[in-house]
Amino acid sequence: MSKRVVITGLGVAAPNGVGIPSFTDAIKNGLSGIRHDAQLQELQFSCQIAGQPEITEELKSRYFTELELRGFNSTGILYGVIAGIEAWKNAGLSIENNQDPDWDSGTIFGSGTSGIDKFRESIYKIDELQTRRLGSTVVAQTMNSGVSAYLGGKLGLGNQVTTNSSACATGTEAIMMAYDRIQSGQAKRILAGSTSDSGPYIWAGFDALRVCSSKYNEAPENGSRPMSATAAGFVPGSGAGALVIEELESALDRGATIYAEILGGNVNSGGQRGNGSMTAPNSIAVQQCIKNAIANSGISAKDIDAINGHLTATTKDSLEIENWTKALDRSGTDFPYINSLKSMTGHCLSAAGSIESVATVLQLQEGFVFGNINCEDIHPEITELIDSSKIPLKTIETKLNIIAKASFGFGDVNACIIFKKFEN
Repeated sequence: MSKRVVITGLGVAAPNGVGIPSFTDAIKNGLSGIRHDAQLQELQFSCQIAGQPEITEELKSRYFTELELRGFNSTGILYGVIAGIEAWKNAGLSIENNQDPDWDSGTIFGSGTSGIDKFRESIYKIDELQTRRLGSTVVAQTMNSGVSAYLGGKLGLGNQVTTNSSACATGTEAIMMAYDRIQSGQAKRILAGSTSDSGPYIWAGFDALRVCSSKYNEAPENGSRPMSATAAGFVPGSGAGALVIEELESALDRGATIYAEILGGNVNSGGQRGNGSMTAPNSIAVQQCIKNAIANSGISAKDIDAINGHLTATTKDSLEIENWTKALDRSGTDFPYINSLKSMTGHCLSAAGSIESVATVLQLQEGFVFGNINCEDIHPEITELIDSSKIPLKTIETKLNIIAKASFGFGDVNACIIFKKFEN
């Protein structure tokens, strides 16, 4: 018999809040974490605003030793460790340096790249014939699985320790992978999440593709505008989100706080066929992913109270809404509430799905739908499909039972999870 799977811990390092209390306050009150970026301006980027978590030296020292921080230059690993350990502690799990690994616990923590600044630093040293001065941690900081390796060591995890990578669907996919492993009985708990490095060497390619916002450099907080008629592209962001995914029986046995239940989900690809490509989603595949997630969860489309969408503030927002209406066979006033965290954080790339899933679970647990800031002028193509009342501009308090969360990524990959308010 398959096992019920629940969420017992949350952690986050987001542009608009590091730590669950700060992040919860930010999303409830529509606080943006998007700021002017002097480095992007100096490098003559078209988009000169970004969302980055604000990490102090004091905060770093809580998670890393002085020796670990010597020569450390990987923002993605930094964010992932902060979010991951917060989630672990939030779940009431101890961090002790035991002799034996915790065979029941693992981590699936996704990343798009790792240590891009460390790579750059290393390349200069190699070119200057200083290979021997690279340091002993360059491999750990630059391997894609660096974040899961650091978390695995700090927490003594003895189950699966790995990193997945599926562009902007990475975080949502990681949660589904954790769900599958626990449901099949191969682990009792998995620290699931994802992270994304900060900086120009991550964001330059998107700026070159002209998919980033360049019209709001003088008004950073107004720059990220999902579903808006005046959206001008996405604002790059970074950070990490983490969730402790656990077998229900284990959670109950140890008296853990249960934030939500994962009913099921689906991961697929459009194969870059039809209207799908490396950078655009195959609509049929997106709809199929949503429908299969609903079927896998044992619910109907009518049961969904709200959607936390991908919705990046590009020309694809209207298409995403259309895909939801077709997949759910719901439109107008019958459509669920829908929001996009990216209005407050920007697009955190490989970290987006996990940070947004943390926000989704907080909404379920506390009974609110956070507002879509910068969306006073909803795109007319969207209002033709769904009623504007379903796109709240400010936080509303309402009873929620089921929320769907979806992410779509480069390579025509899709992931959708169905979260439910926990009832024993």
